[in-house]
This record gives sequence, structure tokens and C-alpha cells, in this order.
Amino acid sequence: MAPLREIKRKIGGVKKTKQITKAMNMVASAKLRGAQQRIERFRPYAEKYTDVLSDLASRVDSSAHPLLEKREEIKSVGVILITSDKGLCGSFNVNLCQTAFKLANKKKEEGKEVKFICIGKKGRDFIRKRGFEILESYPDVMNTFDFQLANETGTMVISKYLDFELDEAHIVFGQFVSMVKQVPLAQQILPVEQEDAEGQAGAPSQYIFEPSVEGLLAELLPRYVKVRMYRGMLDTSASEHAARMTAMDNATKNCDELVGQLTLVYNKARQAAITSELMDIVGGAEALKQG
Repeated sequence: MAPLREIKRKIGGVKKTKQITKAMNMVASAKLRGAQQRIERFRPYAEKYTDVLSDLASRVDSSAHPLLEKREEIKSVGVILITSDKGLCGSFNVNLCQTAFKLANKKKEEGKEVKFICIGKKGRDFIRKRGFEILESYPDVMNTFDFQLANETGTMVISKYLDFELDEAHIVFGQFVSMVKQVPLAQQILPVEQEDAEGQAGAPSQYIFEPSVEGLLAELLPRYVKVRMYRGMLDTSASEHAARMTAMDNATKNCDELVGQLTLVYNKARQAAITSELMDIVGGAEALKQG
């Protein structure tokens, strides 16, 4: 009977695990709704901000502002890695960390020094084990962040860029596409890349700027970096909850399958035990008859 008790104990353990994964799925679903609303509200603003800034930047030379000017020699590259603080969301954090790691190795092979700014505990722990320098880390912030965090990190990155501690900066985040699709992206944020307005599809935008274009760039470029940082955080937050929801849903289904398999094994073992007991009874009865 020991195997039967062991199988029954395993079935009970899997059922308890299923209760946990189902509860986590519901929590992730509730959090996802809020995170999805935040990124959907902010995304149009960020896209329009980018359009206006692209039109502005296309009207001036790159020397008009330090954040536009590309440096002849790139010695130091900063990578802002945005991940979640918690796990149990499938391969989401692994994909983000691997994307940042590949970018860092590519820059390192080109002879550049790579430094990280980690937002989220998972990314910080990953980079620590890979031997890269971490300029600053922000653990345990992804559940409570607001624009203040983007303002703080953006200001720090801009300061280090203007002080020539960094010659280039990239951001790695998880873009929220849909409930089932989250894409790890690596994008350059400094120097701000100028887009040719004449090369864009359709007629170029006709904006009238007051005061001068240079004066507006001085105000808008630092804010643009912070907007990009905040959008990366919002995208990563929504992607994290969607990935966790999917992972917990798959785990719940796996628990159901495992319970079914263990129940089948339990029933077979019980039938075997009953058959063995019946054989013993029949054998005893035959022995009594012969006696």
C-alpha cells in the first residue's frame, strides 16, 4: 500500500500547486489590465512627441545640440536594461537579458567599454554574474514606478553623456504587442538619431515653431530621453504581467494533465492491489478445500 499512499500524496501536492498557479494567473490578469491601460494611454503621446522632435531635428545640423551630435570616437557605451523584479513569467526576463548581453558583447568586441544601468532585480542579478560594470541599479521598483523614476534615470544618463562618461546609450525593454506576444527590443537613445523628414512616407509635416528651433530642442531633447525611458518601463511592465499570465495558465493546464496521469497510475496500482488480494483469497480457499 505504500506506493498507493505515495501516489495519492503526489496528486494532493499537484492539486495544491494548481490552486497557487490559478490564483497567480488571476492576480497577473488584474495587474495586466491596469498596466495595459497605462501603456495604451501613453503610447500616442510618445509617438506624437517623437514625430514633432524628428521634424525639429531634421531642420538643424547635429551640432545644434550635444544630444544630437554623434561623436567621432565611441569609447564607452551605456545599456539601460529594464526587466521585472519577480520571476515566474516564462522566458520573458531571459529573453531581455540575452538581448542586452548580445548587444554588450557586440560593443565589447568592437573595443568599447560597456556599462549597465539596471531597472528591475532580474536584470541586475543577471548582469552581476556576467562581469559587466553596473553604474546604477533600481531593484524592487517595477510594481510602483511612475514618471519620477524615468525622470531620475533619464537625468542621470544625460548627465553621464554630457560629462563624456558615456559616448552612446541604448535601452533594452520588452515591447508589449499583445497578450501573447512580447518582443525584446534594443534601441539607441543617445545620441538622438535624426530622421530625414523628406525621406518619410507621404507629405512632410508642416509645423510652425515659436521660439527658435534651437531653443525648443534645448527643452525637448532631455524630455524626449525621459519619455523613451518611461515608455520602456510601461511596455516592460505590461509585457511582464502578460507573460506571467500566460505562464501561469500553461502551468495550470500542466497540473490538470499531471493529475490525470497520476490518477490513472493510482487506479492501475489500486486495481493491481485488489487483484493481488483476490488471488490470495482464492488461493487460500483452494488450499482449504484440498485440506
